[in-house]
Amino acid sequence: MSLTSGLSLPGTSRHRRVFLPVLAALVALAWVALWAWARSPYGRYLDHGDWTASGPAAFLCRTLPAGDVIVPVLLYAAAWILMTAAMMLPTTLPLFDAFDRLTGGRPDHGRLLMLLGLGYMAAWGAFGLLAHGLHTAVLALVASMPALAWHGWLIGAAVIALAGAFQFSRLKYQCLEKCRTPLSFVIQHWRGHTQGWHAFTLGAHHGLFCVGCCWALMLLMFAVGTGSLGWMLLLAAVMSIEKNVPWGRRLSAPLGVMLLSWALVMVVGHA
Repeated sequence: MSLTSGLSLPGTSRHRRVFLPVLAALVALAWVALWAWARSPYGRYLDHGDWTASGPAAFLCRTLPAGDVIVPVLLYAAAWILMTAAMMLPTTLPLFDAFDRLTGGRPDHGRLLMLLGLGYMAAWGAFGLLAHGLHTAVLALVASMPALAWHGWLIGAAVIALAGAFQFSRLKYQCLEKCRTPLSFVIQHWRGHTQGWHAFTLGAHHGLFCVGCCWALMLLMFAVGTGSLGWMLLLAAVMSIEKNVPWGRRLSAPLGVMLLSWALVMVVGHA
């Protein structure tokens, strides 16, 4: 059976009745969990401040071996995965849609979809760890240079300017094109052998292109505050439009101009 003929196996009614509601429920659950977490006594763990200064995290840091390293990483990983699920899963609906139709006739269909999602999240998780390491290094630099601490706005302006400049880069558009044609991507990379591993690597491969397309915009969360649900919703909407709407590619340049202008206003205002 060919790949293209396999795309029609699930049937429109089953697809609409099962797959779309389940994915929508997962996205909604992630946003509700973020909302509840942000308003709980543990809401500070969504930000990149001193998570271990007080509360249960501080207790675990004192009692667990290497707790001062392990606990912050685990807390950050949980927060990052939750934010990624809320912000990025809506942008990958066409990918899951194509893969769902392709594998709908297999008995292990649900497991393959789960592995596809795990691969995708693994790519974003790796980026999150790198971003966390970079943020930790920046905080250490600020702590060692009082002059930089007095001018911390420079870091925010630099991140915003970087995100704006990246909107005009060739890498941005190359990765965006891969994200905008998920059906071609799935047909090109799905072989159907050792299905579980290939489903995971397919998700990770597509996730790498997604990271390549959106990493600069995601870094804005470090500039505006990772605990800001408003900014999360706005960035998620922008990335969804860029990837999934026919005219979304034309949004990249105006968005880049807006971000560069924002950075310039910050510089002028502080100058």
